Formats: sequence, C-alpha cells, structure tokens
Amino acid sequence: MHASSSTAKPATDELESRLEQHRAELTAYCYRMLASPFEAEDAVQETLIRAWRGFDRFEGRAALRSWLYRIATNVCLDMLNGRERRALPVDLGPAQEPDAANLNALPETTWIQPIPDPLVVPADGDPAEVAVSRETIRLAFVAALQHLPPRQRAVLILCEVLRWKATEVAELLETSVASVNSALQRARTTLEASGVSAADPAPAMDETQRALLARYVDAFERYDMDALTSLIQEDATQSMPPYDLWLSGRDDILRWWVGPGAGCRGSRVIPTLAANGAPAFGQYKPSATGKGYEPWALQVLEISHGRIVEFTFFLDTETIFPLFGLPPRLES
Repeated sequence: MHASSSTAKPATDELESRLEQHRAELTAYCYRMLASPFEAEDAVQETLIRAWRGFDRFEGRAALRSWLYRIATNVCLDMLNGRERRALPVDLGPAQEPDAANLNALPETTWIQPIPDPLVVPADGDPAEVAVSRETIRLAFVAALQHLPPRQRAVLILCEVLRWKATEVAELLETSVASVNSALQRARTTLEASGVSAADPAPAMDETQRALLARYVDAFERYDMDALTSLIQEDATQSMPPYDLWLSGRDDILRWWVGPGAGCRGSRVIPTLAANGAPAFGQYKPSATGKGYEPWALQVLEISHGRIVEFTFFLDTETIFPLFGLPPRLES
C-alpha cells in the first residue's frame, strides 16, 4: 500500500482506516518484542500516533506497512532500553518442592503476560498465516525471544516470523545486510539452545482435544485426583506467576493441589478466549464469605499427544481477567 507523493494527507476517516488495518499484526509484533499485551498496546498506539503526525513526511517512499514496522520497531527498542527481560518461572531457576515456603512473589515487570488470540491472530486470514501467528505467540516461543538482545529479537521476528528479506530488514534498521545476517545467525543459535523455534507447530484444536479439555474441567471442578492423574503427562510442569516457584512432574503438581493449593477445591473453571495459541480458562475459587466465587487464575494449558503437559496459572486476575472478558466474580 502506497501513499501518493503529490497529495496531501488523506481525510481523517480514510487515514484512520488505513492505519487501523495494521493494528492486529503490529500488536503481535510488539507483543513478541515486549512480552506484555499492555505494553504492546501502548507501543502500537504510540506507533499509530507517530504515523498520523508524520504522514505528511511519509510521501509514499515505502510501503505503508514497512513504514509502520519501522516506527513500531523504534518504539519497542526505546521501551526495551536498559530494561530487564521478561520471563517465565522456568527461566529463573530449577524446579522446587511443592511447599508453600518456596513461594516468592516477584514484580509484575518480571513476567511474560498472556495475550488473547483475537488481539493478534487474524480472524479471516489465510490458514497458513493464522497457524504461523498462533505458533509464534506461544508462551515458550515468546519466552525464548526474550533471551535475545532487542535488535537481534527484532531481526529474528522480521526474518523468521514475518519472512522479510535481509535487505528489507537492513533498510528498516538502517544497517547493512551483513549485519542483519550476522544478527540472525546469532539469534538462531540462541533459540536452538532453548529448544524452540518459529516453526514448532501448535496442536490443532479438534474433537479429541475438546473432549480432553472437557474431562479436565469436570475433573478439576470435582477435584478428582484420580481422574486428573489420567489427563496429565507424567513429566508435566506447572508455574504460577507472579511466584517464581515452578513444579516439575505430575506427582509434585498433584501434591501441590492437595497440599498448599487445596484452597482450589470446589473451584469453578470456565472457558475463555485462547491465550497464546493455547486453550485458556478462568478459575474462580469459592469465596471466603460462602457466597459466590472469586477470581483466582487464568489457566493456560499446553497439550501434547493426548495429555496436558504444561499448566501456567496467571494469578494477576485484576489486570488479566478484563483483557480476556472474564467477569470479576461468579455468583453461586
């Protein structure tokens, strides 16, 4: 899409429409860079404001999409300047025993935050593009990206996820093709060490998976440990940001659930928007008043070969639940 080099700024409605067409993909890009849906939203808003204010200087010298990515990249790099990377608990240390004494809460800025698929996955895009979008916002991939220095991160996303040519990335970053290729090679090496890649397929949500999730919800609400044992892979993991504790192995997960986590007994679990390409549920614990249910966690589940292999329970419900359209509490 090109603007005319000889015409004035388009009418307000037309320009807003042209810019808004790129919001979802820019949000996905900024989320991969920043690992926070709220910071990604801020970055995209700043990008669109700068584009609006600078449109007269754009003059069609490049595709509008490329120009927006240049702005978004600069915004993200500014936001990342001097900041510690966001992470998941598994990135910060070894698994620990399922003991409440091992719970240590860290600041919100420590953690990768989940994002609803509809904000970043095109609703009516090409199936192959939708699949790539979903695969490259998965929590493990976003966490691996955070190990890269910001400019390497941008190069890898642009080249590996968005399939830009090295010449295009070099122009965007105002550097040489050789520098882009070198950064890309270093980024690939780092990602390979983490065991994830942009090409890792996300399991398709089919009837088998839906049946598995239905059994999980039923078993969790009944707090039936025998039924849950049959659904969870033996080497599954569980983490609970903002706590740095994470658990390795089904036995330790279940020991937590019947021990320090026993307050989850009697919870309600309701499906919500997919998060990071994975099924997600809002969990509500019984209220201490005996009436209704209070928000407790956004559960994001990873499934592989017919079993649940990873639980990430995001406990910052005050900010995350509204993002996913979940109610502030459930009545009895």
